[in-house]
Amino acid sequence: MYPPHHLGGYELVWQGAVAHLRTLGHAVRVLTTDVRLPGSERDRGQSEPDVHRELRWYWREHRWPRIGPRARLALERHNHAVLARHLREHRPDVVAWWAMGGMSLSLVERVARQGPPAVGFVHDDWMVYGPQVDAWTRGWSRAARLAAVPSRLAPVSARMLPVSARLAAVSGRLAAAAEGRTGVPTRPHLGGAARWLFVSETTRARAIDAVGSLDDGGVSPSGIDPAFLESAPEQPWRWRLLYVGRIDERKGIATAVQALAFLPPAATLTIVGEGEHRHETELRALAAALECSERVRFAGGAERAALRDTYAAADATVFPVTWTEPWGLVPLESMGVGRPVVATGRGGSGEYLRDGSNCLLFEAGDAVALAASVRRLAEDPGLRARLREGGIATAPRYTEARFNEAVARAVAEAAGERTRVD
Repeated sequence: MYPPHHLGGYELVWQGAVAHLRTLGHAVRVLTTDVRLPGSERDRGQSEPDVHRELRWYWREHRWPRIGPRARLALERHNHAVLARHLREHRPDVVAWWAMGGMSLSLVERVARQGPPAVGFVHDDWMVYGPQVDAWTRGWSRAARLAAVPSRLAPVSARMLPVSARLAAVSGRLAAAAEGRTGVPTRPHLGGAARWLFVSETTRARAIDAVGSLDDGGVSPSGIDPAFLESAPEQPWRWRLLYVGRIDERKGIATAVQALAFLPPAATLTIVGEGEHRHETELRALAAALECSERVRFAGGAERAALRDTYAAADATVFPVTWTEPWGLVPLESMGVGRPVVATGRGGSGEYLRDGSNCLLFEAGDAVALAASVRRLAEDPGLRARLREGGIATAPRYTEARFNEAVARAVAEAAGERTRVD
């Protein structure tokens, strides 16, 4: 997705990079999905130039619906026709891939085969899960996976190997025949399709495990808007906790709600963000069961311009993710505003979070431990001051400007390679 129709930070980072490239004189065309989220606030952003919402997606309403072979082929052919038309019209020097989870990965393969050169900016684990939710390419890889038998089944695998090898060979022939007949690549090879830059070492390592060798451009962390580098004054502690981000079970919001049961009645939690309606319903039910519904406020999505003041009004920001988070801008934004962070440090955020120095860390899913960390902050002004100082020192290392410069360099290098080839 592309703003204003979006749910997370990945898309906002993409939009910021597009704006920066345009200020440098690049003619940037955005090709994204046809998803449109309801709401007048989102519709106001439709005037951004050269944004084309034409691609079809395997994702709908926070799920991956099953679709039949004909529908898959129709989706793929539509997307390839759209891409081909934009390549003819725009004649780009470089194609930049962004959030491709649930998208037609065959598009990446097509550009890799036919040009122009490409760069990719990977800010979540779509290289890991993408091939599993892309119904077109997944269907052609099932038989081939049978050849990869776990080593612990060695006695069995020796007997299965001839069968698996034959199935893999048949699968390869069928995939090649299908590609020849439909014109749609059936088995994209992501590794060499672009020069890939990753948001964190965590994301990079997971991609390598999934894809194998790749044209690795290294790590370029995304960063925060300059507005979040204006620290707010210190304030008396009033037990106001804040969660910012997508409403998603993996974000660990339930842990923060549960922690209220172990905190004084004055403690409140404001949840800023949108996402899965089902999970929001579950969170509301959880708060009711814990008899703390009045202490949990669902504020919906916030405009970026107002978000700094939202952080400033809180006493601490919780980042209770339970999954391997690719990066995490929320702790950095909170640090920049001068508000302490209580986090799990899972995934990419663990690359900059330091317990006792710029945050307090607790075990993912442990509401008692989260509550204990919040109590430590409440009872120790010196600790709050130390974390504030450490956070204010950390945030400027990861800025939107630095990331956008890295994007511009990657694009220029790819364009330079094309010039040398031509």
